[in-house]
Amino acid sequence: MKKTFALLAGLSLTAIAAPAFAQDGETTFTGPRVEGIIGYDITNAGSSVDDDANQDNDQSIDGLMYGAAVGYDVDLGGVVLGAEAEYTNSTAKTEFENGDFEGFGFGNVRAGRDLYFGARAGVKAAPDMLLYVKGGYTNAKFDILSNDGTTEFNQDIDTDGFRVGAGAEYAISPSSFIKLEYRYSNYSKAEIDFDGDLPDSDRFDVDLDRHQVVASYGFRF
Repeated sequence: MKKTFALLAGLSLTAIAAPAFAQDGETTFTGPRVEGIIGYDITNAGSSVDDDANQDNDQSIDGLMYGAAVGYDVDLGGVVLGAEAEYTNSTAKTEFENGDFEGFGFGNVRAGRDLYFGARAGVKAAPDMLLYVKGGYTNAKFDILSNDGTTEFNQDIDTDGFRVGAGAEYAISPSSFIKLEYRYSNYSKAEIDFDGDLPDSDRFDVDLDRHQVVASYGFRF
């Protein structure tokens, strides 16, 4: 994922080098916003399902995550409060390395779409710099990759959990911004979504940890 980290570093340098358009007293972090997101995504087996006895099992999948988000913020002076929603996907999937299956408890899967709904609260470290924390609900799917040689089965593991995170937002201009953010998600409930007329499975317990480092570029209206 060297290219991912290089991109994140480049976006960060752009934010540092860009001129500060916001002026003292100007309300920068308020109103609706839309942004594109890209970053590094890794999902691990949680502490309750770690396969420590099998040292050859990677117990994780990682890849490039990408997507978009919308939000609305209210600038109350020194504090900014907001709500946001996000849709992302990821290239992470289980793999075979040197003849060994690198799974992490769910079999042969790849990360599917990820939905997030939450809120954030921040403080203005400068007129053009917002430091914030966030939290909310996340629903992620993991696509099962399987076939019997002639038929490809279409099933998903549908998981529910929570997300928390922290980040920094820099106002490049009154109408555009860049963000760098870390977030942690934990998924504790899941069900199998079957293709066709078959009903979904009963919900069952899971334990998955997800870590993401992401950069965003967006516009405020």
